[in-house]
Amino acid sequence: MQFVNVARRAMVPRSAARVVPLAAAGLMMAGGCTHSTAAMNTSATPESQMSANAPNPDPRVGLKAGLNDAGQALWNMKQVSFTPPSEKFVHGVNSDLAFTGHYVIQGSFNGFQVWDITDPSKPVLTKGFYCPASQSDVSVYKNLLFVSSEGLEGRLDCAGTGDKDTVSAERVRGVRIFDITDITNPKYVANVQTCRGSHTHTLLVDPKDPDDVYVYISGSAPVRSPNELQGCSGAQPGSDPNTALFRIEVIKVPLAHPEQAAIVSSPRIFNDLVAPARHGETKQDVEKAAKIAADARAKGAFTADIFGVERVLPPQFIDPMLDSIVKTRSGTGAPTAADSATLRTALPSIIAKMLGEPAPGSSATGPRPGPTQCHDITVYPAVGFAGGACEGYGMLLDIHDPVNPTRLYAASDSNFSYWHSATFNNDGTKVLFSDEWGGGGQPKCRATDPQDWGADAIFTISNNALHFQSYYKMPAPQTEMENCVAHNGSLIPIPGRDVMVQSWYQGGISVFDWTDAAHPKEIAFFDRGPIDSTRMMLGGTWSAYWYNGVIVSSEIVRGLDILELTPSVLLSQNEIDAAKTVHLDYLNVQGQPKYVWPATFVLARAYVDQLERSNGLSAARITAVRKSLADAEQASGSSRQSALTQLASQLDSDAGGARDGAKVKTLAGAVHALAGASQ
Repeated sequence: MQFVNVARRAMVPRSAARVVPLAAAGLMMAGGCTHSTAAMNTSATPESQMSANAPNPDPRVGLKAGLNDAGQALWNMKQVSFTPPSEKFVHGVNSDLAFTGHYVIQGSFNGFQVWDITDPSKPVLTKGFYCPASQSDVSVYKNLLFVSSEGLEGRLDCAGTGDKDTVSAERVRGVRIFDITDITNPKYVANVQTCRGSHTHTLLVDPKDPDDVYVYISGSAPVRSPNELQGCSGAQPGSDPNTALFRIEVIKVPLAHPEQAAIVSSPRIFNDLVAPARHGETKQDVEKAAKIAADARAKGAFTADIFGVERVLPPQFIDPMLDSIVKTRSGTGAPTAADSATLRTALPSIIAKMLGEPAPGSSATGPRPGPTQCHDITVYPAVGFAGGACEGYGMLLDIHDPVNPTRLYAASDSNFSYWHSATFNNDGTKVLFSDEWGGGGQPKCRATDPQDWGADAIFTISNNALHFQSYYKMPAPQTEMENCVAHNGSLIPIPGRDVMVQSWYQGGISVFDWTDAAHPKEIAFFDRGPIDSTRMMLGGTWSAYWYNGVIVSSEIVRGLDILELTPSVLLSQNEIDAAKTVHLDYLNVQGQPKYVWPATFVLARAYVDQLERSNGLSAARITAVRKSLADAEQASGSSRQSALTQLASQLDSDAGGARDGAKVKTLAGAVHALAGASQ
C-alpha cells in the first residue's frame, strides 16, 4: 500500500474508528459476518453445463453497500469462512499475511494477529499481539517472525502512545524480530533500524546458506535525522556517496542468534536510472483534486503539487514540520501564523526534494533522477531472480549472491504510475508486475478509468531481459466510493498453467489465468459492495494468497476471509485437487517457493482435462486415456505399474501427432512418474 509519496504511512491515527473515512478533502490514502445479498456461485452446476464466459451482467456491479451487510458476488468460488478482527484490532487497519504450519499471521497497523486455520471454516485466534506500527508487513521462517515498521508511531516498547518528537530514542523504524517458538507467546528479541524504515520487507532463504536468512528492506519514508539514527543522510549521491537514497538494505540474520541481525550491505540497484514518463491523472481527477485543494486551502490546510496534481497534505505529515519550526525558534506552545507561513514558503522545495525533482526556480538541467527506493521485492531463489517493483521501474535482479543483488534489467512504462509488487510464474520464464495507481486510496476501477492504468503488466523473461506481453485489470467497474487498484496476490499451483489470485481492495478478489501471457483471462471472482455508498471509506482486500488448498484474504477493516475455488469449464475439479496435493510448511509470498507436484492419478487427470479443454488431443484418445488411468488405479502392484508404463509409452507416441504435443509429453511424464511410484 502506497498511501501518498510524501506523507507515507502515518495517515491512520491510533484512535481512528473501525471504518476509516477517506475525506474528500485530501488523502491519496489513509489505509460480524457479512451475508450475501447478491451472490453467484456455480459450484452446484455440473461442469458440462457451465459457461466459459463470466456472467453477464456482471453481478459485481451494483452490489449493496454496507460494513457488515454488504452484498456479495461470487463466481467459481465459495466463501468458507469470515472472521472479524479480535478486540484490540477492531480499530486497526489489516495488512499483509504470512503462513507457518496451520497458522496464518495477519499484519495490522496495531500489530499482528495469529489465526489457527486447522479448520478453515472456523479460524481460531491464537494470539493478538498489540504492537502498533505501519505497515506491519510480516514474514516468517522456522521460529522467527519479522514485522516491518516505517511510520513515526512505532515504538521500541510496542506502546500505543506513539511519539510526536521529531527525534526520538524510543522510535523503531526498520524490522522487528520475534521468537515464535511458542506462537501463543511471541518474544520480541531484536530490531534492526534503517534510515528510511521498512515499508515492506522480503525474506530470502538462500539454498546455499542453512545458517542464516536475509531480509531485503524496501523503505520509502523520508530519511531520518542523523540525530535519531547515526549515519542517515538524505543528500543526493553527488553530495554524499553514503546517502540513504537510491539503495535497499540487506540484513543478515543468524538463525541461532537472531539478536545479532545487522545490515550487511546497501546495494545501489537504482544507479544511472532517470525518471520515467508518467501518465499523471485523468483530466476529471485533476479538476476534482484542484477543487478539493482550493476548498481546503481556504480553510487553512496545506497543499502541494505531487506529480502534477495539487494534493492536500495530511496533519501527520505537516504537524512534525510545524513542531520543528517552533523548536528552531526556541518557541513553545502551538505554531503561530508566522510558523505556518514559513512552512508554506518552504514546502515546494521540501516536496521536490522528497520526489527527487529539481527545486522550484532551480537552474538544474538534464533528466531528473529515477526512483530512490523499491516498494516491494519478490525473490525466487529456485531460479536466482528477484522482481523489484521500484516505484518508477520494474526490475529483474540477480540474487545468486544474496548479499549483493545486481540489476539485470529495468523496464519502464508510461501506463504505469507506481510499480508495486511482482510475481513470477512457476518456471521463472514470466513475471507479472502490479501498478498501484492512486496509492490504494482512490477509486481507480471506475468505468471511466483506462483498463491499462492501475493494472498488471505481464512480461516474459529471456536473456536476462523483460519483454512486455499484455495488461490485466480486474474487469468489473467499481463505484466512485470504492478504493480499487491492483494489489497483492500469489500463484495458485494449478499444474501446467499460470493461475493467480489477486486483491483489488474494494474491487474484491480476481482469479485469472495468464498461461497465454498475451491474453490473460479471469476465471473466478469474489467481491463485496462498497462499505458506504455516500462517501469514500478505506476498505477491501489487501492480500489474497493461496495456501495449502484455500485462498486467505486480509480484509482491511472487516477481518479475515477464507475461500475455495469451485469447478467450472475453466478449471476442473481434477485441477483443483491437483493443486491441493502441493503442501507448504510455510509461505511468504514475497519469498516465492517453487511448486512441485507429487505423482498422483489426479495430477495425470488434470493434464487430461487440459488437453480436452484445448482440443490438444483427439476426443477418442482422451476417452481412452481416461479409461486406462481408471483401470490402472483399480489395479495394484506390478499390474498397476505395467499398465501405467504401457500408457506412458503410448502417450510418448501420441505427442508427435497431437495438436498440443508439449502438453501430451507433460502428461506422459506424469504417468511415467506415477508408474515409478507404483514400484
